Amino acid sequence: MVVIKNKKTLIENAKSKLDRKARKLALEALEAALEAADPKEIIKSKVTVKGSTLRIGQHKFGLQKFHRIYVVGGGKASGKMAEALESVLGNRISSGIVNVPHNSGPYKTRRIKFQGASHPIPDDAGMKGAEKMLNLVSQAEKNDLIICLISGGGSSLMPLPRGKITLSDKRQVTEALLKSGATINEVNTVRKHISAFKGGWLAKKAYPATIVNLILSDVIGDPLDFIASGPTVPDSTTFADAIEIMRRYSLWANMPQSVRIVLVEGQKDLIAETPKKGDKVFSKVYNIVVGNNRSATLAVCNKIQKMGLRSLLLTASLEGEARHVGTVLASIAKEVGASGHPLPKPCGIVAGGETTVTVVGDGKGGRNQEIALSAALNISDMDGVVVASFSTDGIEGLTEAAGALADGKTIIRSQEQGLNAKNFLANNDSFNFFSKLDDLIFTGLTRTNVNDISVIISIK
Repeated sequence: MVVIKNKKTLIENAKSKLDRKARKLALEALEAALEAADPKEIIKSKVTVKGSTLRIGQHKFGLQKFHRIYVVGGGKASGKMAEALESVLGNRISSGIVNVPHNSGPYKTRRIKFQGASHPIPDDAGMKGAEKMLNLVSQAEKNDLIICLISGGGSSLMPLPRGKITLSDKRQVTEALLKSGATINEVNTVRKHISAFKGGWLAKKAYPATIVNLILSDVIGDPLDFIASGPTVPDSTTFADAIEIMRRYSLWANMPQSVRIVLVEGQKDLIAETPKKGDKVFSKVYNIVVGNNRSATLAVCNKIQKMGLRSLLLTASLEGEARHVGTVLASIAKEVGASGHPLPKPCGIVAGGETTVTVVGDGKGGRNQEIALSAALNISDMDGVVVASFSTDGIEGLTEAAGALADGKTIIRSQEQGLNAKNFLANNDSFNFFSKLDDLIFTGLTRTNVNDISVIISIK
């Protein structure tokens, strides 16, 4: 089981007895999310074989009617998903190729091979793996089964630029979108329309084989066509949508010419749109969500209750600018202390989803670290109150931390070191702020991804 590696240090950083207890409760609650999001356990609980019948959730498939079974996919959790799937299907799998983050292995499989790739900025290795997948599924016939293993991070890990767009061009687009404050759905709308793999194109290439897509969702509300940019799902967006998003964030004029040409030609119907609902290629496709943020946040709530606190799932659809979300979470903590609403102490309040950061400074950080820093500024001097936030994949943005933890003494401790928290927040430098306090959360690569989770612990 994946755990928070520096939990002992984080607990010992408390300046009061209540803060120490609150920190311990918050960290143990977050670890429950990692346990619930373990891809191997999820697949083993959802996928079973009895005789010649393959059962996946509520779906049943007669294995005798399939000549070959291929496995493809990509994402931060897809390696562990593949291990679990092969442990269930064994030699029934003919072959497979799955893209996983560099250095995230090793994985123990015989039939399924792995291709290391880069995240969040795509690389040549990822493109090589995506090409192998398309070549593999193109061999499939109507009596073959393709099992796709899709999880968060798949968009970056399975790049295959469309037309004359180069991988360098795609990197430029991805970097600009990630810094712009665009939501993950907006980012993926653009990605789908500059890709020859995502937005339903994998399903198009695999037709007429049967496709079963097992999805570990990292997108709020589980919109299937946005998870890893929906390689086996009808696309609900258009070239016009992609162009509008680029213009909305003032990116259009600075995009590579190859990207603008593809998007404009697509808008003018000079090149094919992504496959849409009603296309025959989706007639034998089964898209099944096997795990998501809601299941993880509910596990956190259950853990909080088992630890003797009242619990509340505030939302599993958290969005917005990270620093504003941190202020809101701090306001809720204040209300608990002032009035006992929405829960009286002792309590734990949980929120899951994915916020955004509009980068205006030149610091280092991530969504969850910025949430914690903003919250710290607004819970100052409170005792027995903690706001902790982390990414379930264990690596936030370009930092090695999963998130950060703040309590009512965080600002006091920072002032003792001569740190100005407001300046760090203004410079998007939450990583260096919490690094100096030793209050970053480290899990290492968790090899799963179901978005972010924040907890408020308030005790007396």
